[in-house]
Amino acid sequence: MRYLPKSAAEREQMLAEIGAASIDSLFEVIPAEYRLDRDLDVPRQQAESEIIDYFRAAGDRNATGYASFLGAGAYRHYRPVIIDSLVQRGEFLTSYTPYQAEITQGTLQAIFEFQTMIAELTGMDVANASMYDGSTGAAEAVRMAMRVTGRDKAVVAATVHPEYREVMDTYAQHQALPAAVIGYDAETGRVDLAALEAEVTQETAAVLAQSPNFFGVIEDIPAIAAIAHAKGALLIVSIAEAVSLGVVRPPVEADIVSMEAQSFGVALSYGGPFCGVIACKEQYLRQMPGRLVGQTVDSTGYRGFVLTLATREQHIRREKATSNICTNQALVALMATIFLTVYGKEGIRELAEHNLAKAEYAAKTLSAQAGAKLLFTGAPRFHEFVLHTEESPAAWNSRLMEEKIVGGIDLSRWYPELKNATLWCATEIITRENIDDAARVLAAAPVEA
Repeated sequence: MRYLPKSAAEREQMLAEIGAASIDSLFEVIPAEYRLDRDLDVPRQQAESEIIDYFRAAGDRNATGYASFLGAGAYRHYRPVIIDSLVQRGEFLTSYTPYQAEITQGTLQAIFEFQTMIAELTGMDVANASMYDGSTGAAEAVRMAMRVTGRDKAVVAATVHPEYREVMDTYAQHQALPAAVIGYDAETGRVDLAALEAEVTQETAAVLAQSPNFFGVIEDIPAIAAIAHAKGALLIVSIAEAVSLGVVRPPVEADIVSMEAQSFGVALSYGGPFCGVIACKEQYLRQMPGRLVGQTVDSTGYRGFVLTLATREQHIRREKATSNICTNQALVALMATIFLTVYGKEGIRELAEHNLAKAEYAAKTLSAQAGAKLLFTGAPRFHEFVLHTEESPAAWNSRLMEEKIVGGIDLSRWYPELKNATLWCATEIITRENIDDAARVLAAAPVEA
């Protein structure tokens, strides 16, 4: 009975209360062809010790000890052990949402600290409690700009993460969200400013750019802002790699910043959960989606925290809701808060500098191999770079895998013009030996078919 919530007697009582003679009669309304008339084909029950042994054996079969050069919006950084030690405390792990502010001061304070740190990092006036992830944050930021400006068109750089743009396309299926996509300069990898200027009009609500962009290149944010603001449009800057703000100048010219905070101590757990955030200038505060925690004092003068804004349909009339986002990533945002607290301002800068140096060494070492060429060298970059090879990515990646190395991601999936071009990432997790080994494999002669 350990895992069964009701006894046989209790089930009989429940059936009697609803007037059903048996479990079978209860489900007679379901056509027979949709009912299972046999036992489930599952293994026999196992003792707890057997289950643990099973999963340990399965874990041993996993691919471990691989060096990975993958990035593209999901980044491997060292996670201080204190993060899991703190977030697994019952006070944090079991808390739900801060509806009753007077009994959730700890949760509210953690959110307030998160908002403060994000605002400082991004150069914005205010940040919200968090979004689902960077992709939904970008789409919500565009909708926010449309509410602010009263316009209904967006211009998006092709250098914005392709999957972020796919999420925007999903939003557009049932909402007015038309977006024109602007290409990039072949030499720099930055958005084509001339094409951008030609596309932005008096009907444009927002210009969405990403920096560092999907190629790892730092965009010219002041120039993009000048183009957007000249036509009365808002500038939204998406940041997929939050650690970059340790050395990259924050996009202070932006009106709205949408950021993915996964790099701040959130593990890559098979694709989630992530932690998005929206920050903005103060005058746009009331059009921000999600919730916002504020600080105040109580009647006796003690500091306290309150749910200042929660512009969603559960709290206000549906037609006045700014978004259908119904929560925030409180526990994941707490991980980011602890990470930022542990590293501090100097630590985040040192971490970013480490990433910058590691990627620079990787780019030079890998591009020095025969048949390899570094693309988009006309602009600064952070810890990602694009490498073009004469061999197909599938060919050399197969050799890398034999050496327990995962190479860069094939860009032709999203950019057909970039055949045999791959996006590589080198964070502090990658060692010099990993880079040298990858270069050695790339330089090796192709295996004969």
